[in-house]
Amino acid sequence: MDFRTTVERAQLLKQLHAQYQPLVLPTVWDVWSARTAAGAGFPALTIGSHPLADSRGAADQEGQTFEEVLAAVRPIVAAVDVPVSVDLEAGYGQEPADLIAGLTEAGGVGLNIEDTVHSEGGRVRSTQEHASYIAGLRKAADDAGIPVWVNGRTDLFLHAEDASGVLDEAIERLRALEQAGADSVYPVRIQDDDDLLAAVVGAVSIPVNSTAHPVKHDLERFRRLGVGRITYGPLLQFAMTDAMKDMLGPWTP
Repeated sequence: MDFRTTVERAQLLKQLHAQYQPLVLPTVWDVWSARTAAGAGFPALTIGSHPLADSRGAADQEGQTFEEVLAAVRPIVAAVDVPVSVDLEAGYGQEPADLIAGLTEAGGVGLNIEDTVHSEGGRVRSTQEHASYIAGLRKAADDAGIPVWVNGRTDLFLHAEDASGVLDEAIERLRALEQAGADSVYPVRIQDDDDLLAAVVGAVSIPVNSTAHPVKHDLERFRRLGVGRITYGPLLQFAMTDAMKDMLGPWTP
């Protein structure tokens, strides 16, 4: 994809976040799923690390190299005429500038970056470390002249035995990510807790991303809670797996 088109798609992705409350980004994993979601009318998409890995017979949590991910992303991005964001897990050990360069060369105009470092035994970055990485991504995107949308994810709730017990720490982290240049923040594993979602939404001034299940959750509820962005993670692929099993069941020997 040429530089001008990449910049235009990045600018459009930013506009869409302002236009839709919330912006729903279907999480896709191959050319077929991307074309299907775009054909259904969605103005932007995201490629999820978990469903992408599953579709390629690899493991989630950086079971593919950065180069392998980019090779899989290129044809997906090229197959649709809408902006595409990419879940880049914890960064595959790349420096921020290299991550941005690889992403944008493949045509991606947004990214999701988490604080669980899978290549280092699953340790969780400190608040300052994660914020510094986000700041590096912001600077690299600005230096490249492409307004890449940076979605800063934290797994603090995911790793906690009691999610409410880490709320204050999570809010401190999300605010640090906002100050570092994140365009949105993504506290995973609280999509079913109205109180936690509302608390996080009220604590930051940028869109909050929530995971959603395309069948079990309700868009209006997320809108009412003030969620600014919705992605499906692996849940769309899971839902389609269940539907496929139901359809094929009567045909099994």
